[in-house]
Amino acid sequence: MILQNIDYKNMEKITGGSSTLAGVALIVTAVIIFLSGVINGYTNPEKCGAK
Repeated sequence: MILQNIDYKNMEKITGGSSTLAGVALIVTAVIIFLSGVINGYTNPEKCGAK
């Protein structure tokens, strides 16, 4: 592995990371999972482990 020193100007040119679309997809997926859990809780109520 070759290591190099990078100056500030070249550092600004480096791109990377996830896209905005991936973040939006993650949020939409989380909301859908949460809402399905809420709907399941209302349509199929159960006691919280009480026997």
